[in-house]
Amino acid sequence: MTIVKICGIKTLIDALAAINAGTNYLGFNFYPKSVRFIEKSACADITSVLKQEYPQIKLVGVFVNSPVDEIKDILRTCQLDLAQLHGDETPEIFAQLAPHAFRAFRGIPESNAGYERDEVPAMLIDAAVKGVYGGSGVTADWAAAAELTKKYPLLLAGGLTPENVADAIRQVQPWGVDVASGVESAPGEKDAEKMSAFVKAVKQTIDDGR
Repeated sequence: MTIVKICGIKTLIDALAAINAGTNYLGFNFYPKSVRFIEKSACADITSVLKQEYPQIKLVGVFVNSPVDEIKDILRTCQLDLAQLHGDETPEIFAQLAPHAFRAFRGIPESNAGYERDEVPAMLIDAAVKGVYGGSGVTADWAAAAELTKKYPLLLAGGLTPENVADAIRQVQPWGVDVASGVESAPGEKDAEKMSAFVKAVKQTIDDGR
């Protein structure tokens, strides 16, 4: 089974559409410079409904170089399961948030030292785009990511769409796939049909035996 994470959720309508499409994880972006940024109070309103109605869905907060106390406060207030550290967070910061955090790497890391995690996902691999912390629409290095998946259960992100996710799964064999811009009708605006098509493509690949 390949896990699906749909990231950059900003409204309850989009969250419910993603769940209806069949996603396993939902991501909420707390990076103020992102077009997918969501305020803590707005996220809490959404997640309070989701935790009650859909407790099986894992909820993830995406952070870029935020203070540890702020991350912990948002995790608690919004009832989030995990923190995705998508900036330049040090192993020391990571340790303060463990075991409720995983590291997102922009590009292929030479080592995972200091960011080890026994639970899934072990890490997230995104495309390396200068000055951009995710959501760039640029594909990651699938060949290098495929080597990493032999060692770690990772989430593959970076430029995934309903059209290319099947190829990505076949080539990389990731634990899960993460999509944001690839299921949007405009930057920051989720498209229910694209989310459904994305999940269907993932499930079809699984049914076909990859």
